[in-house]
Amino acid sequence: MSEQVHNRLAMVRAERKVSRQALAEAVGVHYQTIGYIERGQYNPSLDLALRVAEFFDLPVEALFSLRPFRPLTDEVYGRNK
Repeated sequence: MSEQVHNRLAMVRAERKVSRQALAEAVGVHYQTIGYIERGQYNPSLDLALRVAEFFDLPVEALFSLRPFRPLTDEVYGRNK
């Protein structure tokens, strides 16, 4: 059974002002692939996930997870729910 990979890709892209097209070109995929990943319609390969993380200079687990991410406000302000 294939499990959904959750991601924060759209949020990080927006924060860094990187278009889908620019990210796609940098990591060697079609820009639609980035959209599919962001919407949870496609799980990236390990290779692709690592290339995306490297592009943003972030650990891969900051972008991708097997469990849903907690809202950033919870993480920043220490809320438990």
